[in-house]
Amino acid sequence: MRYGPGVMPSQKIKEMITSKVIVGNFPILDSQVQPASLDLRLSGKAVRVRASFLAGKGVNVFDRLKMFKMHEVDLSDGAVLEKGCVYVIPLMESLNLPINLQAVCNAKSSTGRLDLLTRVITDGGVEFDRVEPGYSGPLFVEICPRSFSVLVRPGMSLNQIRFRGGLSVLSDKELQNLHKEEILVSNDPHIDNGLGFSVDLKPKGKNLVGYRAKPHTGLIDLDKLSYYNPDDFWEKITAQKGSLILDPDAFYILVSRESVHIPGGYAAEMAPYLAMVGEFRVHYAGFFDPGFGSLHEGGVGSRGVLEVRCHEAPFVLEHGQIVGRLVFEKMYEIPDQLYGVGIKSNYQGQGLKLSKHFSD
Repeated sequence: MRYGPGVMPSQKIKEMITSKVIVGNFPILDSQVQPASLDLRLSGKAVRVRASFLAGKGVNVFDRLKMFKMHEVDLSDGAVLEKGCVYVIPLMESLNLPINLQAVCNAKSSTGRLDLLTRVITDGGVEFDRVEPGYSGPLFVEICPRSFSVLVRPGMSLNQIRFRGGLSVLSDKELQNLHKEEILVSNDPHIDNGLGFSVDLKPKGKNLVGYRAKPHTGLIDLDKLSYYNPDDFWEKITAQKGSLILDPDAFYILVSRESVHIPGGYAAEMAPYLAMVGEFRVHYAGFFDPGFGSLHEGGVGSRGVLEVRCHEAPFVLEHGQIVGRLVFEKMYEIPDQLYGVGIKSNYQGQGLKLSKHFSD
């Protein structure tokens, strides 16, 4: 089977499942296969650990768990992962990657919007969310709920994995040319090591600019969709003359000023902007699938939801400030199914939007 250069599309991922490059403890479901990624499922046991860790070269995760384990949590009937605690859960999927194929992981959109810090780790791994070419072994996810305690069950998907063959990242020149051909963004593009994202703090005709997580809330059952009242978990942030002071260690949901379109032959990943621009981090959920903001939906793209956490000092965020960037990659092939076209896609055509667990 040939791999790359490029990001593997849905049809290739299905071939990888058939050829046992991707293996599941239970049969892998068609619903797990996305246009350019695969949803990863939680197994039935979580291990509460004292601290976050990487296995490190030559060391497997189970050996590390023996060092840092506090207690085990049975997920079979549903279990609560407490805010502020760190858990490691084996995933149902494992890999047998060939030497010419690597993988990168990221939180799903709903995971990031709940402020769940989730990162995939591997045996011998020296980086979070990165799987080396040729890796053969299990996958684990580290989960640290930051704002809300959550109820989880086996089979839930909090993370995705994307497979790459070779290098296929677009240069700034290639990105400029692609924008001329496909209209990647609704206004003049800011291209500098990717496509710049800016924050919208002056929404047209609206007063609401974002949400801030409340510090003391109830539990969120991740199986309950369109269920929770946003007012029980979030403070609404209204327009304040185009600026917003971010409070240290507070979590915000904001939205990009730009509407973005990802053409079918490309995938994108949101990357943090330079640390020199401010004491905050944008992005937990970073994958943008081919077809996101598709013009087939009758629009001019979809906004990017920004998951923002401020660090040590209060920081003033200004309307139009560049806060992140999209790095574009070529697909190995156009996926047989695009995001938002014929499949259930919760955030196609989105604006400012909380996770799917909250009612409109």
